[in-house]
Amino acid sequence: MIRSVNYLLLLITVVSLGACSSQTGSEINFSDNNGDISLPDGFKATVVADSIGQARHITVNNNGNIYVALREPHNGNGVVALADEDNDGQADITKYFGNYSGTGIQVYNGYLYFGSNTEIVRYKLGADKLVPSGNAEVVVEGFPQQRQHAAKSITFDQDGHLYVNIGGPSNACQEEMRTPGSPGMAPCPQLESHGGIWQFDANQTGQSLQEDGKRYTTGIRNAVALDWNTHTDRLYVVQHGRDQLHTLWPDYFTAEQNAALPAEEFFEVQEGDNFGWPYTYYDQQKEEKMLAPEYGGDGQTVAEEGKYEDPILAFPGHWAPNDVLFYGGAQFPDKYKNGAFIAFHGSWNRAPEPQQGYKVVFAPFDNTEPTGDYWEFADGFAGKDSLQSPGNAEYRPMGLATYNDGSLLITDSRKGKIWRVVYTGN
Repeated sequence: MIRSVNYLLLLITVVSLGACSSQTGSEINFSDNNGDISLPDGFKATVVADSIGQARHITVNNNGNIYVALREPHNGNGVVALADEDNDGQADITKYFGNYSGTGIQVYNGYLYFGSNTEIVRYKLGADKLVPSGNAEVVVEGFPQQRQHAAKSITFDQDGHLYVNIGGPSNACQEEMRTPGSPGMAPCPQLESHGGIWQFDANQTGQSLQEDGKRYTTGIRNAVALDWNTHTDRLYVVQHGRDQLHTLWPDYFTAEQNAALPAEEFFEVQEGDNFGWPYTYYDQQKEEKMLAPEYGGDGQTVAEEGKYEDPILAFPGHWAPNDVLFYGGAQFPDKYKNGAFIAFHGSWNRAPEPQQGYKVVFAPFDNTEPTGDYWEFADGFAGKDSLQSPGNAEYRPMGLATYNDGSLLITDSRKGKIWRVVYTGN
């Protein structure tokens, strides 16, 4: 009897594993060499699409249709729609639409929201249509024109609010922009309408920044990477740290220090927080918030204690975090549950040292905060071991999304490649 019971349990286990396998990609046509990237053991990738344009952020509808924002229009269109009809992991239909190009894109409440550099618009999604048939509705307008950090990334909370990143239009709010020795403007006037996250009504059209926007948090140089964590019900962002410490202040910083500093900061955001830009930067080697040289700092002076929020995790300088995604799927192993994937677009400001970044990392979380470490999840995007210029990178990871089966989508901004990463267990 015991032997029969054990055999039955073994049979149930095998059947269960087989069912799990069929849900996690047994029919997917996986790519050779995972589409030229490296992954942890147990993961495989297929290329959903290739060469779709300068892909930015990515989102998925309930029916499995994929939508990607483009930085530059493709034949006048700024959104790519992709459908996989035979469920092999590769797009069978690719269509372009929309008169806007930009970065932020997310499906919310039956609409596709899109962030151009100066407006947030939305398209009504049909249940059986890949491309929306109606015109875009303006949700928010009036964002200032700016030459630097203009990308409008977006996310939504669970109470009907839309959050929009408005990057600072400069490196460090200097009187003379990016000029050696030029002091910072005090107080920085750019913080009045830049350098933070603004909150809007997610379901209301015809809003403007000036009349309807609520500054939710300030002191963030540029947060292309932001996501609302539904598990903790809080907003999280990863900031692009400032540039050119050595170039602008050679008396205080060496070229080697310039390559490593300052940190890319991962913030847990609560309403009213101030994270310190442009007055401070974070030195991950000292584990201190430092006073910026434009405001009297010398590379050694710590910022006023308690005035600005510290990061919950710090990454090496100039990696360029361009998306963050909290994993809520059921496909990946338990250690990934509710943790954060972060896509690093790669540096330009580390010369003469080699450029770095160009990877997707994972930071495990314990409730509301990371456990204190992270590991590389997807690498090899650069295509070479040592990179002197971002223009020589093969790919640059940009956007992240969870597909409906729990697999992970990653976009590339150089050639417009999209990977779908699946956990197979082997």
